[in-house]
Amino acid sequence: MADDEPLIATGVRTVLESAGDLAVVATATDGSAAVRAALEHRPDVVLLDITMPVLDGLGALGELRRVLPSARAVMLTSYGTEPNVLAALAGGAAGFVLKHCTPDELITAVRAANAGDAFLSPEVTRLVLGLVGPAAGRRAEAGARLAALSPREAQIAALVAEGLSNAEIGRRAGMSETTIKTYVSRLLTKLDCANRVEVALLARDAGA
Repeated sequence: MADDEPLIATGVRTVLESAGDLAVVATATDGSAAVRAALEHRPDVVLLDITMPVLDGLGALGELRRVLPSARAVMLTSYGTEPNVLAALAGGAAGFVLKHCTPDELITAVRAANAGDAFLSPEVTRLVLGLVGPAAGRRAEAGARLAALSPREAQIAALVAEGLSNAEIGRRAGMSETTIKTYVSRLLTKLDCANRVEVALLARDAGA
């Protein structure tokens, strides 16, 4: 967990460790130290504040994707602005939560990242869904990438783009949640996406 504000860092750690199934193995006060700590401790999930000295959270996210791609990153910030959100998602973040989120939201975000899923705070989700439509060039590129999918895979991608959970997709598609997890994993590989949020944005770009 990386945050340069001691009070925030203490509160976040307390919330996470109150969950029982989560443990904070290391803390850092800047992005560079966070990358070093992650390499030393090999955590499943790294929680990164966006605004930090030396190396900010987005820079740390890029470094982590390069040196420790197995670690899932959740961004934590006071500012859910469009540039921050888009940069984090494009960089492969598995979650984006605001510092005024509820304890349950924070715990859910970390658990989701650990499970290979993604979580956005409701305000961030509304921001993403409220963005204007993609440019024609992006639409064409996204459409070409989705064209490689089978009809069933394309259906699952479209349902992911609706923001549905695996259980909800399973009910909609008439399949088990385990089967949906398999399809989502296949989508991540075939579309070269880091998480289901990237799949959703790609499907949105393609107009799926």
